Amino acid sequence: MDKRGKRKEGWIYGRRPVLETLRAGRREFHELIVPSGPATEETEEMLAIARARRIPVRAAQRGECDRILGQLNHQCCAVRVGGYPYVGVEEIYEAAEADPEAIVLILDHLEDPQNVGSLLRTAEACGVCGVIIPEDRGVLVTPAVVRASAGAAEHLRIAHVVNLAQAMKGLQERNVWLTGLDLTEEAKPYTEIDFRGRCGIVVGNEGEGLGHLVGKTCDFIGLIPMAGQVASLNAAVAGAVALFEAVRQKGAKR
Repeated sequence: MDKRGKRKEGWIYGRRPVLETLRAGRREFHELIVPSGPATEETEEMLAIARARRIPVRAAQRGECDRILGQLNHQCCAVRVGGYPYVGVEEIYEAAEADPEAIVLILDHLEDPQNVGSLLRTAEACGVCGVIIPEDRGVLVTPAVVRASAGAAEHLRIAHVVNLAQAMKGLQERNVWLTGLDLTEEAKPYTEIDFRGRCGIVVGNEGEGLGHLVGKTCDFIGLIPMAGQVASLNAAVAGAVALFEAVRQKGAKR
């Protein structure tokens, strides 16, 4: 671990996350485990990438995988890798400036790896130019997050920052308009917000919503009208709804 306690090396597990991690090729690779027995199309591709990158390969049965990885849904497929390749926030700024219809996703201290992974999967599907997350009091890109994202996290630019509101102001200086999702008096239905042009979508903490300073920094606050009995949507679902609304509005421009 590094001085902040972040793990530098670990196992990515599950067939799809492993394959996407190998395809992305952004990490250091130390060892690949594949199921013993006849190879599937997926494992054939993994083995081909491993040969090209000279990654040691081990064929293993379920019991051996359980001993190495624990009681996880690993599908007897895993790759031991170096730490996640975060980018600097400046790289996301540059990507946003280069795309007049850029979308940036900002996560305000989310704590559930499933939510973070699901949002990263949606973000990759929507073609976001980057994701910004805080360094503390929230989930970073762990193996569990990569698993929940079905490996999509490996294809994204993700920056972790000390001061989220300051990073948001950096986006605003580059003509990125920021919409936070929250249930406040000034919020208006998300479909009434103009997401055309450069935009950022800010998703708040699962329990507390947007932090005070983060909410104040947003240009708009959007809500998703609810017709049922529950008060709000899961953070990952709410974020996905807003991301795809942005994509819909941008339409052919993207």
